[in-house]
Amino acid sequence: MIAFGNEWDALLKDEFEKDYYKKLHRFLAHEYHTRTIYPDMYDIFNALKYTSFSDVKAVILGQDPYHGRGQAHGLCFSVKKGIAQPPSLKNIFQEIRDDLGIRMSDENGELTAWTKQGVLLLNTVLTVRAGQANSHKGIGWEIFTDHIIRLLNDREDPIVFLLWGANARSKTALLTNPAHKILTCAHPSPFSAGNGFFGCRHFSKANTFLQSAGKEPIDWAIE
Repeated sequence: MIAFGNEWDALLKDEFEKDYYKKLHRFLAHEYHTRTIYPDMYDIFNALKYTSFSDVKAVILGQDPYHGRGQAHGLCFSVKKGIAQPPSLKNIFQEIRDDLGIRMSDENGELTAWTKQGVLLLNTVLTVRAGQANSHKGIGWEIFTDHIIRLLNDREDPIVFLLWGANARSKTALLTNPAHKILTCAHPSPFSAGNGFFGCRHFSKANTFLQSAGKEPIDWAIE
């Protein structure tokens, strides 16, 4: 039985009983037994464990976990302390520096401080084979995470969604509630960051929206 320890338990309990998820679970059990899969199976749902439904103020959508050794720990774009910052995360930190003029660590890439302030760091696919990006695409995770996005869309309390890259931007079709703010741009990957991610100013824009909704802004600094 999967337990998040917060509101997601009640909101998602029926999802785990659906045929697609049972099929997904069987597939993952075999994958974890026979291959190297990231993140650790106990970290798969960290995004939901760390940020409860009613606490969500901002959503950053990633695609799938990092596929290098020791990188993924269940939060999109984040790596544990002691692990080198991947290129996309370096670019995210650079945009925050340029946007807000605040100090960002050159070494620490762990983003749990954001989750504690209401930032849901959700990948659309929650597992991956070592060294094989997108290897768990299309096995059922998208159904699960689309359901989460719909639940958040239906919430009356305003949320800001930061959607970077084509995969994340495709989820705008699920976001129909005018109470929410949607920010889109290119992906922070080195292959695309220069095409609109740099200069997007999403971090200051997100805070401006949150303050207009009567919420505390996010302290984006990572020391």
